[in-house]
Amino acid sequence: MTTSPADLIITGCTALVHVEGQADHERIAFRDDAAIVVRDGVVAAVTTAADATGLPAAERIDARGQAALPGLVNCHTHAPMVMLRGAAEDLPTEEWFNGVVWPVESNLTARDVELGARLACAEMIRGGVTCFADHYFAMDAVAAVVEECGIRAHLGEAFFSSQGPQGRERSLDFALRHRGGAGGRITTTLAPHAPYTVDDADLAATADLAREHGLPVHLHAAENRDQTEASLARYGATPIEVLERTGLLGTDVLIAHGTGITERDLPVLERADGRIAVASAPRGYLKFAWPTTTPVRALRAIGVPVGLATDGAASNNSLDVWESMALTALAQKAAEGDPRWLTARQALHHATLQSARAVGLDGVVGSLAPGHRADIVLVDLTGPHTQPVHDLAATLVHSARSSDVRTTIVDGRVLMRDRELLTLDVPSVVRELGERLPALLDRGHGRRVQRYDT
Repeated sequence: MTTSPADLIITGCTALVHVEGQADHERIAFRDDAAIVVRDGVVAAVTTAADATGLPAAERIDARGQAALPGLVNCHTHAPMVMLRGAAEDLPTEEWFNGVVWPVESNLTARDVELGARLACAEMIRGGVTCFADHYFAMDAVAAVVEECGIRAHLGEAFFSSQGPQGRERSLDFALRHRGGAGGRITTTLAPHAPYTVDDADLAATADLAREHGLPVHLHAAENRDQTEASLARYGATPIEVLERTGLLGTDVLIAHGTGITERDLPVLERADGRIAVASAPRGYLKFAWPTTTPVRALRAIGVPVGLATDGAASNNSLDVWESMALTALAQKAAEGDPRWLTARQALHHATLQSARAVGLDGVVGSLAPGHRADIVLVDLTGPHTQPVHDLAATLVHSARSSDVRTTIVDGRVLMRDRELLTLDVPSVVRELGERLPALLDRGHGRRVQRYDT
């Protein structure tokens, strides 16, 4: 190991590492009394605390009593929708969209989106999220917040066919302008909303643009079983089959939710030429009383990675991926009728490597391994709710909370130290957002950005 000064050395932690040569879902292991050496924003080494004792470093963090994990990835959200947290409660999906969310979103300004993004990034950094995949409007404002606050993001400007070709063109323009932004922390995607709001011609055009420009696609599809049944009745095809016939499955696609994916969809996904992934946000499915959840086991069997997500806080009320990890494990046990699926180690695998793959960052983030970007979170294990530790994987998934995250690091830069945010001023955001809420929540105009009618 080189003895040139490191930028950062974390010592005394228990590090979550991935073991090669084992089954994918059981590759989680833990290294006690470890040290993580960071240089130029990259993990240079994961070694022992003893071996790191004499190494010079610009900064050292003593992480005794803490676990070091790869930063969590929120694989599908609408970050600025924290503005609507609690504004549309206890409603069926159609009423939630048509009665509240889409009328309110017709009031959005770029400043609203910026403030929402600031609040959301603060929440995610405090919860150990180091990267998020966002699909929303006025995304220039979100990209600016990402660049300023230091988090990593996979961003797409959403569009509907009702906007005409201009919507698709804006999505492409955003993706091309911001690709590789924020020193490489921003990756971009094309972002059609869903097959029920974007017609076949626009979906096919999006597929052509994705291939032409080397861009991935992020959209909602087969969100619930009702959508799948409505698509079959209207088009004679499931939403997944619509993606295939329009050419989108020949591109790299991140599908949000997929609780309506059926048995007939599995061979379609398996034969897809593109890299297909699904993002699962189980809290929202429970809240909307959808009868099914994302079929993680079936998707794993055909090689489709499933990443963890929260969706927007208007439906989920939180951007807590820690909670999504626990709920994924529990919902999968209930759906499969099998307490052995999903195990805590499998849940951690989905929260780390699988989530990195889902957003196209496999080999970049998702693992504490040399050559990966230094996106790291330190989790306090000394609280009464995390003691004693018989099985560290189970402790992390089922006992630890997002509030146990003490330190969050992205690209080797400390964004939160000992629960103190270093790059965002939350009180000022909350004050201004509070002043803007009456105008934002006004629904008296009778407009909406779209109509939910699957």
